[in-house]
Amino acid sequence: MPLSAVDTLISTADNALRTVFGVHRAGRPRPQPAVQPGPLSEDERRLAAALMRVNHVGEVCAQALYTGQALVTRDPALKAHLEEAAREETDHLAWTADRVHDLGGRTSLLNPLWYAGSFAIGVVAGRVGGDPVSLGFVVETERQVEQHLQGHLERLPAQDTASRAIVEQMKQDEARHADRAQAAGAVTLPVPVRWAMRAAAKVMTTTAHYI
Repeated sequence: MPLSAVDTLISTADNALRTVFGVHRAGRPRPQPAVQPGPLSEDERRLAAALMRVNHVGEVCAQALYTGQALVTRDPALKAHLEEAAREETDHLAWTADRVHDLGGRTSLLNPLWYAGSFAIGVVAGRVGGDPVSLGFVVETERQVEQHLQGHLERLPAQDTASRAIVEQMKQDEARHADRAQAAGAVTLPVPVRWAMRAAAKVMTTTAHYI
């Protein structure tokens, strides 16, 4: 039975509060490394915690983007696609938050801001461009995240195999989300939009590295 408008708004608000302030429970076990992690110096530990905090922020943004898009789409198949992707992003939220805390760090203090901005982008993309544009945002977002995760694999300490196992699995998941969105009829976003997304992501990742 479809949700009423009020129920939908309540559900959307609940998702936002749980994403930003809640304790996340993964549906899949946390990825485990084939080789046990080695000792980290204090500088390496701080770097790893900062990188995993940035990754956690990326998952907060992905949750918000998908929730905003799912809110406005009228296509049940696309809504199901977005909700399935969001469920996997919840796994990523849980894994990255756990690892940040393992490393003695904290998640970003600006998560409410990141969530609000990404949610607005999702709603606008769905309203203005329709479903093919929404899917295009999914593809571009996931491709950028995939590149960003590869960069983190190159920067994480080699002996931090616990963080690396999480990032590797996330990278595989993001690639799958992009491929599915492409197959579902995504349009290629205009170059200026892609540049703007990259610029916004750069601001977010640079800020979240420290705050």
